[in-house]
Amino acid sequence: MQPHHDHGLDVRLMRILHVLLTECSVSRAADLLGQSQPGVSQALKRLREILGDPLLVRSGSKLVPTERGSELLGQVSGILMAIDGIFESEAETFDPAEDTRAIRIYAANCLGTFFMPRIGELLRQEAPNMMVSFCATPVEREMFNELESGDIDLIIGNWPMPRENLRLAPLLDADMVLVMRPDHPMAGRSALTMEEYLGLAHLSPTPHTSAAISPVDGRLAQLDCKRRIAFTVPEFTLVPPVLARTDLVFTSSRPFAEQMASQAPFALVEAPPELGSMKFYMLWHERVHQSPCNRWLRSVVRRVAGELNGLETLHSRKRGDLDIKAIL
Repeated sequence: MQPHHDHGLDVRLMRILHVLLTECSVSRAADLLGQSQPGVSQALKRLREILGDPLLVRSGSKLVPTERGSELLGQVSGILMAIDGIFESEAETFDPAEDTRAIRIYAANCLGTFFMPRIGELLRQEAPNMMVSFCATPVEREMFNELESGDIDLIIGNWPMPRENLRLAPLLDADMVLVMRPDHPMAGRSALTMEEYLGLAHLSPTPHTSAAISPVDGRLAQLDCKRRIAFTVPEFTLVPPVLARTDLVFTSSRPFAEQMASQAPFALVEAPPELGSMKFYMLWHERVHQSPCNRWLRSVVRRVAGELNGLETLHSRKRGDLDIKAIL
């Protein structure tokens, strides 16, 4: 491989290189960077082409740096420290308690009742002078264009295939369940097969034009399946009253479904295992990755996700205890 003098080695690639050479593992680097493993593998391939060296080679069951890779680790560390130093003065002056900027967050509507209120509580406590706007996710192209332009600061999403050119940090994994009236023909079932699931009439708060950012329809598309959406509503607050008066079923994350069932007599049934879990995560653009304000905002969201993960673990244990007692 010949080195490229017009190489295109940017800060993002240098950060990936630094983590790869430090961890000597593509999977661990992907976790630390909040990126997908295929994305980091592609970045390593690009770095090898740019630098004209394998950088990491296999030694038995592990990866080790080449001689050139070891030399680059020290050089890249110094460069990144210098770059990060540019932001230190801004970090010292940023104080959320005094800041008056406006923040916009796109968030999946199903997060509304069990996620956003706590985020709002913390933001009001720590940044009482900021204007915070939570917005429902629009069509995919519009959302990502606004993220790139800086018109929005953060996305909290849950669809299966987020764009790989954005920064990503996982927040919460939740089971998928079906919500239905207690007298629905399927209400007594513990779980449904995929064939049974696809044969039902479904209620969806996601417009057909937004299937690409739907956690359910996006996953079904990956499985080459399509459910029969018989009824759509423009917002999640309309789901319970419509569900209570029809033979429709609604697929959601367990936390949202359990909150619905705590407020009205709904039955919950496990979704087909092929659907997997509903994964919630944050997305942000590289341009604000080092922004002190954006880092603070992401830390607030992470704290709330940590609280919810603790509650979900506790509830899972309780459900497990109940299942064991039922078997005994």
